[in-house]
Amino acid sequence: MRTTLRQADEEGSVLLLALGYALLAIAVILVCVCATDLYIAQKRLDAVADSAALAGADGFTLSIDDRGPRAELTDDGVREQVEALLAVLPGEATLVSAGTPDGVSARVTVAGVWHPPLLSPFVPEGVPLEATGTSRTALH
Repeated sequence: MRTTLRQADEEGSVLLLALGYALLAIAVILVCVCATDLYIAQKRLDAVADSAALAGADGFTLSIDDRGPRAELTDDGVREQVEALLAVLPGEATLVSAGTPDGVSARVTVAGVWHPPLLSPFVPEGVPLEATGTSRTALH
């Protein structure tokens, strides 16, 4: 008699355990998908910032003095090149800042917003992302 009572008490407990593991597996999959999408969005924004900095470094003016020819960057020249590039690039990257800290380097900061692919109703405004790229101009 005792064995039949024990078996009746344990009936259905495996189903609850399997359900719990299934919910845990779904949660892990959702987190992994969102984390991967966030990583890819940040890398795309990094690539846009690097491309914009490279384009900004092409906005130099050539000057010749006693030391020879020099390529000098100005904030306006960098910003003009970056705005021209961002106008033709796909995506929603917005220019935060573009300039030259030393007259030789172009530093560009762009921003974007990431929206989770599966959990968008829980994060309606999205997550703000920002990337900065630096490129130097050289004259040989």
